[in-house]
Amino acid sequence: MPRQLRAEQTRRTIITAAADLFDRHGYERTSLGDIAEHARVTKGALYFHFAAKEDLAHAIMEAQSRAARQTVREVDGRGCPSLEALMRITFALTRLSVENPIARAELRLVTGGVGVRPPLRHPFTEWLDLVTRKLVGAVREADVHPDIDVHATAHSLVSFFVGVRLACRPLEPVARLPRRLTEMWHLMIRGLVPVPRRPRYLSLAAQLAREARAG
Repeated sequence: MPRQLRAEQTRRTIITAAADLFDRHGYERTSLGDIAEHARVTKGALYFHFAAKEDLAHAIMEAQSRAARQTVREVDGRGCPSLEALMRITFALTRLSVENPIARAELRLVTGGVGVRPPLRHPFTEWLDLVTRKLVGAVREADVHPDIDVHATAHSLVSFFVGVRLACRPLEPVARLPRRLTEMWHLMIRGLVPVPRRPRYLSLAAQLAREARAG
């Protein structure tokens, strides 16, 4: 295996191992020695790629930011109505949380006081911008009541989405997340969507939950 490819593979292994430990034990309770042991690499190999634990935390945030942006691009490429796109994005991100320790660790890091280094934007800021854009589109497409306060609704939806993921951690298996997200959307749809359009979006929430569980 070429040296550059082997180095990149080692780097990915270290990031995944760190994410797994940060997710399970928290940032403060995880040492670089723990990460090296979990990744099955020497400390020298770890320090070659990451000089400090903060660098690993930043690498995890960067990796999840790239994955989230890719998810948004893929959904937007389907040309869905704005509200449908927003729902699909939240279920896709939830599926990442179920399957990938990097997604779970990123949320634990940013809600646990670990700073986000510029030029990387805080994920909550990105989510707020995304949700606001989609809600504006949904109002324009008549899928959401025209008299809502878009910014307040976006803030509430992001808070709800983060809260669902955080509350699941100590209470139930992570595999239950799609079900909890469906419950969240049922409440949001009943509050935001005009009555004639509700059946479509309630049905979509159930469909996306099934797809997330099957995946």
